[in-house]
Amino acid sequence: MSSLSGETLVTDVRRHIPRTDVLLGEPRLAKAVDDLGRDLVKSAVTAAQNRARAGEIAPEAVVEEAVASLPTSASSLREVLNATGVLVHTNLGRAPLSAAALKAVRTAGGSTDVEFDLTDGRRARRGRGALDALARALPEVGGVDGVHVVNNNAAALLLCALVLAPGKEIIISRGELVEIGDSFRIPDLVTSAGARLREVGATNRTRLSDYTDALGPDTGFVLKVHPSNFRVTGFTSQVPVSRLSRLDVPVVVDIGSGLLRPHPRLPDEPDAATALAAGADVVTASGDKLLGGPQAGLLFGDHALLRRLRRHPAARALRVDKLTLAALEATVRGPEPPVRRFLDADVDALRARAERIATVLTRRGVDAKAVSTTAAVGGGGAPGVELPSAAVSLSEDYAPRLRLGEPAVVGRVERGRCLLDLRTVEPEEDERLVEAVSRCMS
Repeated sequence: MSSLSGETLVTDVRRHIPRTDVLLGEPRLAKAVDDLGRDLVKSAVTAAQNRARAGEIAPEAVVEEAVASLPTSASSLREVLNATGVLVHTNLGRAPLSAAALKAVRTAGGSTDVEFDLTDGRRARRGRGALDALARALPEVGGVDGVHVVNNNAAALLLCALVLAPGKEIIISRGELVEIGDSFRIPDLVTSAGARLREVGATNRTRLSDYTDALGPDTGFVLKVHPSNFRVTGFTSQVPVSRLSRLDVPVVVDIGSGLLRPHPRLPDEPDAATALAAGADVVTASGDKLLGGPQAGLLFGDHALLRRLRRHPAARALRVDKLTLAALEATVRGPEPPVRRFLDADVDALRARAERIATVLTRRGVDAKAVSTTAAVGGGGAPGVELPSAAVSLSEDYAPRLRLGEPAVVGRVERGRCLLDLRTVEPEEDERLVEAVSRCMS
């Protein structure tokens, strides 16, 4: 009898679990369907119903359980507060976009005039706004015909190899045969385009005569690559662009990090304006590093060579979409992007912020201290450059808890302490950082 009563009880509980169609009509879940899509919301509802059937939650708690389990976005990507002290963190998406760039992306998400002239109703040059912005920021290129944009810097180098050296040799110093990340290497990249690499000089020393001795009828161009993610020191020498430009072949210079002009804190970092002034025929760079914009490969230089690059069939395969063009234009035309603010941040202001945060956290019972530390550019830029910074030091066990919080906070662990470096945290995010740490206590 008791067994029968138990079965009846289970049956009665299950009967009280709301049906799927009813749940999907609940106002909060109905709105979630509009924001996240029916399949994702239905999965959350089904999971909540199953928990109720298993007796883990009451039938009347199904709605709250489903709502609580829903993500804030249909994308699996999560917001992260970068407290690593690495300004351009590749694993965290490199440069964070400015508010102006984010607004431009939202506008570009709908129908736009990306390749259309609203004045005369005809087709127009794709991305002309972004090209004009780059040309104005770098007048050395002499207008938009001296600028081209592809999907990343590796694509820019690949296009140069496809157009300027098909079946020919590309001359490069042995000291510049770099690996650009995730096991992608410059030799593999350019030879995949059907070109051959002609290595000259030694790892630590290359002379102009090494280049001139290698020149021949099979030379496509000379490639100079900035070793942006390592340094060779000691008994070294390299040939500057100004001397390479006197050779009777095109000179392509990969500056890497996307710095358009010299920056006082990065005296050894190459920039596009200086390379062009020194005589480079084509300069390639990244858009999502020190420029502070979206992922893109930027090409600047000789109009005739750029025209050949644009006209190659591969250029269409390597082109960027409207969202990238919008973000790139807004980055160049708009206010200073976050990466530049991080780079120029005043260390005394950083220390004052660290002291304030540590004081608040200490009052809440957290073992927090303000400490001096060192930040880095990252993203394969400015190797060896140390940027004085300030951080909030916590016990090491906070690191994994902060990573799994909302928002996720990523710091770095040094000598058994979790450091939250403020050089890469916007001042207006300080309160969110405090609350994220405080939630880890519970």
